[in-house]
Amino acid sequence: METPAAEARNMETPVSAAPPVTARRIAPRSARPVGLYDLTLPELEARLRNWGAAPYRARQIWNWVYVQLAPDYAAMTNLPKDLRATLTAQLPLSTLRPLRELTADAGETVKTLYQTADGQLVETVLMLYPDRATVCVSCQVGCAVGCAFCATGLGGLTRNLTAGEMVSQVIGAARQARERGRALTNLVMMGMGEPFHNYDATMRMIGILHDPAGLNMGARRITISTSGVVPKIDALAEEPYQLNLAVSLHAPNDALRDRLAPINRRYPIRELLAACQRFIGRTGRRISFEYALMKGINDDDATARELADLLRGMLCHVNIIPLNPVDVLPFERPEAAGIERFAATLRQAGIPATVRYSRGLEIDAACGQLRAKSEALAAEADAAPISG
Repeated sequence: METPAAEARNMETPVSAAPPVTARRIAPRSARPVGLYDLTLPELEARLRNWGAAPYRARQIWNWVYVQLAPDYAAMTNLPKDLRATLTAQLPLSTLRPLRELTADAGETVKTLYQTADGQLVETVLMLYPDRATVCVSCQVGCAVGCAFCATGLGGLTRNLTAGEMVSQVIGAARQARERGRALTNLVMMGMGEPFHNYDATMRMIGILHDPAGLNMGARRITISTSGVVPKIDALAEEPYQLNLAVSLHAPNDALRDRLAPINRRYPIRELLAACQRFIGRTGRRISFEYALMKGINDDDATARELADLLRGMLCHVNIIPLNPVDVLPFERPEAAGIERFAATLRQAGIPATVRYSRGLEIDAACGQLRAKSEALAAEADAAPISG
């Protein structure tokens, strides 16, 4: 069981002189800058060739970026100065800018608020455990799924993130982990957005990070979470990577899941579980079901038994996640005794289950909370009368 340290002290570090700004205009895809993190190694080789540079320089750059985690081109001292100048001018390392960094749980949880080149805000969380260091990555600005208990979906979907914007989050977390004497080991696509609504960019990001010449992150250490986009579950089963799949279930029947996760109206539970069975049959890999436990909504004994009956015989594991409360939403976390009783009911029925308490409650670690608060503060500042 993963519980936040009771004595944890919150700290906030501004990592940019500029305050967060609420974006009023979304840059069209063609106008968004391309950064180094957007490129695969062969694409970088081709770009260098077009500039008249030796293609082997690409592997040197790749090593600096993904192995040594260089923060800028100036650190790449084995590159010619003119090449470094060209790279700086024409291919930014990252197109994300860190704005705020908050820590909790005695420094074991680090949340970073980033700003994109067109002014959008996204969040990333690094979580340090004794046996691993995990980054939780966002794939979209906002979300179109609209789960009833989630802060991210309150404002709807603004746009998809590029592969490079996702890679930037991972490299930022890898640097944060290294600063704390740790190596980044795991990646979960459980931040802002629905990965399967940004499928191509998500798979491209995974390909870049999986490259053995670079970060070399094993696919078995990467988990993609979906609210239940059935066609993409089937697509993921055909990918060459041995990725982990987590499905946000939250309810054992359509009536309740329709209320909590509106995507269920398009892909009801029967269709969703059939796709999960196909994924298991095709890959041989166990599926995790995420279950956000909410007081008086989906946490009673009868619901636990119904969930056990639904999943009996499936190669799966249930992650019970006591709700991370959101100020503007009417959902509450159950008491500890009720949480443990729900988990025990599943286990007694033969369903493997783990209670996973959310990290960083004190720093708005639920997806979308920090972004929402930052945008609200910016809107208040814009609306304030100018004196003098």
